[in-house]
Amino acid sequence: MKDLFSDLEDDKKNSIGKSKVDYKKASTILTKASGFMESYDYTLNPYSGCSYGCTYCYAAFFSRTEEQRNNWGYWLTVKENALYLLMKYRKRPLTGKTIYMSSVTDPYQPIEKELKLTRSLIKELADFHQPRLVIQTRSPMITRDIDLLQQFKSIQVNMTITTDSEKVRKVFEPLCPSNATRLKAIKEVNDAGINTCITMTPLLPIENAEAFAIGLKDTGIKNFIVQPFHSDRGKFIAGTREAAMDFIKELNWTMDKYRHVESILIKHIPEIGIGKEGFKPI
Repeated sequence: MKDLFSDLEDDKKNSIGKSKVDYKKASTILTKASGFMESYDYTLNPYSGCSYGCTYCYAAFFSRTEEQRNNWGYWLTVKENALYLLMKYRKRPLTGKTIYMSSVTDPYQPIEKELKLTRSLIKELADFHQPRLVIQTRSPMITRDIDLLQQFKSIQVNMTITTDSEKVRKVFEPLCPSNATRLKAIKEVNDAGINTCITMTPLLPIENAEAFAIGLKDTGIKNFIVQPFHSDRGKFIAGTREAAMDFIKELNWTMDKYRHVESILIKHIPEIGIGKEGFKPI
């Protein structure tokens, strides 16, 4: 299936920003869900690795090698035969199955703009399967595929929004789109009649909790999930822990502070989901 990408210029195929891009054949595209995602039937990851490289990302620790873990954010592997593997399921359609896309990467990597791999998988699911699909992303690129998302009978788009502070984002998510941009994108998806959710997972330090909560509520979105950031025992990508922890101390972001912000969120959004329970399938 690499032929799908053969007409792209080499510089666009082989790198994106600071990340090196490789193309490999996967043995499977659907993985039996377990652990945090155990309430789903399958997880679907079009890519491995991630060029967003958030410093706290748990997915880095599922990397196959120490080198990959230490270089999280600087490598990305495209599962070049992903569509072919998914097409094999046409013989036993995935209708009604719950699929979480994606669990250890973002399906809307920046290179997705060129490759359209995730789009091809969503189209396959819409045309031939109609599963109960949840898409998790932090990319405004999701708006590109509104036409396909509207074809699902059961779908939810989750947008990760972690803070109201650009200063905080630049420390913990330096290669990600701004939270304001993400908020605008998920509102556009919601306004298109697609079920949506804002996931504050993890919730990073907040500057103005009241304004943040009111702004979220004003989007018109009905579903929200929040989960704490455990800076004291959290894992960090190599070389980032010291700077991140210093910043946490500077902001005095403690569990008490988190609980205070959570209480304000609950005041404005009483139906908010907390942690793992909030992620259960639609």
